[in-house]
Amino acid sequence: MENIHKNQSVSDLSEQQIQRRKKLDQLKLLGINPYPSEEYVVTNTICNIQKNFTEKETISIAGRLMRLRVLGKASFGEIKDHTGRMQIYFTQDHLFSSLNMKKEDTYNIFLKKLIDIGDIIGIKGFLFKTKMNEMTIHVHHITLLSKSIRPLPQVKMDKKNKKIYDAFSNTEQRYRMRYVDLIVNDHVKEFFLKRTRIIQKIRSFLDKKGYIEVDTPVLQPIPGGAIARPFETYHNTLGIPLYLRISNELYLKRLIVGGFHGVYEFSRNFRNEGMDRIHNPEFTVLELYVAYKDYYWMMNFTEKLVKCIFNKFQKEENYHISFKTPFPRIPILDSIKKYTGFDLKKMKKEDLRKICQKLHIEENIKMSRAKLIENIFEEKCEKNYINPTFIIDHPVEMSPLTKRHRYKENLSERFELIINGKEIANAYSELNDPIDQLDRLREQIKVSEKNIKDESISIDVDFIRALEFGMPPTAGVGIGIDRLVMLLTQKKSIQEVLLFPQMRPEKKGKK
Repeated sequence: MENIHKNQSVSDLSEQQIQRRKKLDQLKLLGINPYPSEEYVVTNTICNIQKNFTEKETISIAGRLMRLRVLGKASFGEIKDHTGRMQIYFTQDHLFSSLNMKKEDTYNIFLKKLIDIGDIIGIKGFLFKTKMNEMTIHVHHITLLSKSIRPLPQVKMDKKNKKIYDAFSNTEQRYRMRYVDLIVNDHVKEFFLKRTRIIQKIRSFLDKKGYIEVDTPVLQPIPGGAIARPFETYHNTLGIPLYLRISNELYLKRLIVGGFHGVYEFSRNFRNEGMDRIHNPEFTVLELYVAYKDYYWMMNFTEKLVKCIFNKFQKEENYHISFKTPFPRIPILDSIKKYTGFDLKKMKKEDLRKICQKLHIEENIKMSRAKLIENIFEEKCEKNYINPTFIIDHPVEMSPLTKRHRYKENLSERFELIINGKEIANAYSELNDPIDQLDRLREQIKVSEKNIKDESISIDVDFIRALEFGMPPTAGVGIGIDRLVMLLTQKKSIQEVLLFPQMRPEKKGKK
């Protein structure tokens, strides 16, 4: 028990953890390294074996032991690799270990007493089918590759009552220990592989159009491109504060100024704000900017992109949403009038506050006109758009980086794509007038400093300088990847689509 005390006290460990540490010591006494360095040669994957099963074929695979039922001189188990699970079979007469122990010692000491469910092993053997016609590996050689000293949760099924016991299903545990979630819940890995395929499909779509994927800074001297509270840090060598990016928009526009025709980035953004089922402090956004285009073009492009992705994955999901094109295009103020009965076109801030009070929507004297309109739309309108819908032509004060509408006074050339009651994309005809841009950013700072304590904005002087050199007419769009994945996989919480969502600190005493 001496080794246990080096890193943890016995009181911190469960009985099973103590027993597994004892087995660790016994393995070492036998000369078995529980964490060997040598390469283990794998000749097959479980998926490949099952697809191309050949009786008596000799194979070598590696994976995690998920089940083990030790009988007399013969035992059954199950091994899991990154492609699937498969039954394995041991007999005393045929089993050898990596130390070339005697057959009976390998079986009785090594397998029966020192190997546990959760251990990572390498096995060599030949393929056969049981009397129940189940594909099985008859193991003749076993190598311990990594000893598990913490037991896995064991899911048990009462087949008679069709009840599952001890499943690793607690939401907080699953998110906090995603590694265990991936081990014991096979469907979780398949879901995240689907997320990867969604991103690959988007990337392929954009690459075929000739747009260039780029990288822009995560650490930025100014939290620009959006209104949000940033995470702040300090660079000791430069002696300046830096901010985790809240948006990459202004850097991508600089590249358009520099002569790129179309650029995109899957941007990891960070906002030091609240957490709920659709918000996480760090999230992924696709930003795309294309020169010589406008928001009308971008609406058509976004429609094609979303339709393409939907067509790719519709066979895997039973969607209750229709992606029939063209998507409706509805001015935001028309939407508000439809669902509230109020025409906000010429209303001032105080009038909007009174309407919020009547509609029981959060408001206060510090909120700007833009914020009040946004709150009304989000509370009373957004949830009504289940099928893809473009909400267009937002008031200018809601869109400080957007061109004024060419035909409609006091409105901007902006759209949001709403699907299943949630904003999926936000796009503009990008403002490229440096004088108008500077004036609107200055006005936004006044509103921010005076009214919104949780949000901040600064003027990126270098970005204004870039615009002064001339940026071509440009269309830009930001697509929330996490929300898009939620939509396409029919998940209700953003935590379900992130491998490692942000969590509150774990309570002390949890083992």
